[in-house]
Amino acid sequence: MTKPMTRLLVALAAMTAVLLPGVPALAHNALAEATPAKGSTVKKAPTSVKLKFLQKLNPSYTTLTVSGVEASDPKVDGATASVTFDPLPNGAYTVAYQVVSQDGHTVKGSYKFTVADPSATSAPAPEPAPDESLVVADPPSSAPAPTAPAADLASAEPDDSNTSTYLILGAIVVALLAFAGFLFARHRRTN
Repeated sequence: MTKPMTRLLVALAAMTAVLLPGVPALAHNALAEATPAKGSTVKKAPTSVKLKFLQKLNPSYTTLTVSGVEASDPKVDGATASVTFDPLPNGAYTVAYQVVSQDGHTVKGSYKFTVADPSATSAPAPEPAPDESLVVADPPSSAPAPTAPAADLASAEPDDSNTSTYLILGAIVVALLAFAGFLFARHRRTN
């Protein structure tokens, strides 16, 4: 191997060694499995939602909600988070989650599923008043109903901030390859 080629390879190795350790770990967590599954229609009213992720979860930074449902606090076991609730009536539901990856990056997402249980009702039937003549109805309120914090999570989109990191890494690799090609071609012309 010639002296200029050796210098080129040493320079490329040094640049790679300096640049690559500075790249943040790309260890973002992601949803691996969900019960009920994403976009599914279940025939039996579920009493829980269970989400399995690729990495172990931190219970302090794990949020899991189901729209329109009064559920338990999330239970975390390793890489699995779950909530329990009373059997769901027929209808569409949104599951929203927020977890933190091992590298500290917050990962949010949501998905929908539908309950179509033939033995379930669409909504619980209201109980009749003891004596209809004695019931005084309140006038309807003009104030809008308060929104639950779960609505913010339900509308969350998966976070894709890794894209810029991949683009920067790709640009660096392309620039290094172009520079190496230029030096190699120049070296061949001089010989």
